[in-house]
Amino acid sequence: MASMTVQTERPPSGPADVRKGADVVGPGRPTKRAASRAGALGPYLLLLPACTATVLLLGWPLVKDVLLSFQNLNMAQLIQHVTEWNGVDNYKEVLTGEDFWRVTLRSILFTAVNVVLTMLLGALIGLLLARLGKRMRFTLMSGLVLAWAMPVVAASTVYQWLFAQRFGVVNWVLDKLGWHSMADYSWTSSQMSTFFVVTVLIVWMSVPFVAINLYAATTTIPTELYEAASLDGAGAWRSFTTVTLPYLRPFLYATTFLEIIWIFKAFVQVFTINGGGPDRLTEILPVYAYIEGVGNQHYGMGAAIAVLTILILLGLTAYYLRIVLKQEEDEL
Repeated sequence: MASMTVQTERPPSGPADVRKGADVVGPGRPTKRAASRAGALGPYLLLLPACTATVLLLGWPLVKDVLLSFQNLNMAQLIQHVTEWNGVDNYKEVLTGEDFWRVTLRSILFTAVNVVLTMLLGALIGLLLARLGKRMRFTLMSGLVLAWAMPVVAASTVYQWLFAQRFGVVNWVLDKLGWHSMADYSWTSSQMSTFFVVTVLIVWMSVPFVAINLYAATTTIPTELYEAASLDGAGAWRSFTTVTLPYLRPFLYATTFLEIIWIFKAFVQVFTINGGGPDRLTEILPVYAYIEGVGNQHYGMGAAIAVLTILILLGLTAYYLRIVLKQEEDEL
């Protein structure tokens, strides 16, 4: 009987079957290195639509605004499609004038007052939301969301009606309370009264964001910390300073940063209430750029003011972030 030879050794593999460093062997199968490269590119591919939209919607208009700031462009040149470059003349005229610096100081003070009031009232309401029951919390949050969701132009129009000189609700209430001299008072006739109306409007629209944000932050604080503080004999104020405030500090920093940006560029509220009047005494930088550019039909000048406004806002933001980072380093 013929003996049968059984091959027990595995035949040598060819270079096409075995690949060095491959996770799965075989033609058409992805290698471990290729899979890692695909995984590394995944986040960038997901960010690509957002980056593209940002460049098209924000980057390109910003470039056009910078180019326009170096041109002498008025209505006649705009109609004739004539481009006249004048270098840095627009910036020289703006920076050497007193109006720009006066409006800049006014804008900074206006932003500081509104941010302080917004953060103070928003923080108090946020802490109140954490203490209320479910029904009262739902009622208060519903009102905050409605105030926050109202369009800016609609809210400004409502405030115009509230503070109207003849038929305004505010004047009627003050008259009924005994201040008869306020029955026919014009809230937009002076600088301070106009700023008062604008400030009330901006704070009313900004407080809901701060309050809801801080209430959400309070839900992340472990209750065990409050129990430990009470066992140590800490009162309400000490519990707030040692437990609540350290947890809320990052949220306060981020919210304040956003409020500085939003309030500094509050064009709609100021322009809708009184158009920067009376006598251009309530203009802030965005309104000043619009009136100089569109109102006076000097578009290059308006573009230069807009670019300077962006630079000032970046400077304020960098200064604020520097303070925040320094405080965080000191805490570590």
